[in-house]
Amino acid sequence: MDVRPSRDSDLETIAAIYSHHVLYGSASFETDPPSVEEMARRRSDLLRHGFPYLVAEEGGVVCGYAYAGFYRPRAAYQNTVENSVYLHPDAIGRGIGKRLLMTLVAVCETRGFRQMVAVVGDSANIGSIRLHERCGFRRVGVLQSIGHKHGRWLDTVLFQLTLGTGDEMPPRRPGM
Repeated sequence: MDVRPSRDSDLETIAAIYSHHVLYGSASFETDPPSVEEMARRRSDLLRHGFPYLVAEEGGVVCGYAYAGFYRPRAAYQNTVENSVYLHPDAIGRGIGKRLLMTLVAVCETRGFRQMVAVVGDSANIGSIRLHERCGFRRVGVLQSIGHKHGRWLDTVLFQLTLGTGDEMPPRRPGM
């Protein structure tokens, strides 16, 4: 398995993976899968702002993806990112998510980010919760019954990971 930066040619597979999670899961609170064009727009926006967007590829087939993006848009948050990790259903439970997330963490550290936040959809999403715990994230809270999907109320579980020197030194990202 290889983890690499995503390419335009990966977008159909990325959109298909995400569509599955939108339609059948609770990791995403979207209820209608975005088109390939919309996924391309979202990816382009993240890349334009200097965020990493990675894929896991096995045997020439993309089996998962991960990216970091804005935690919040205000300038004071520019050293903090939020992560997202999605896997093809056949790839779950094989260590691919951990490899993607750890690579994403490493790339974000080299780009000078200081904190990474995970907003895990659904407190019953044990796979994602365990993934973040195994990657060193600490649970910092739960927002109870904040979303409604598939006929039930969903929580979000908040995790945080310090990147690099964290808050021990002033930020080095431009503008701060």
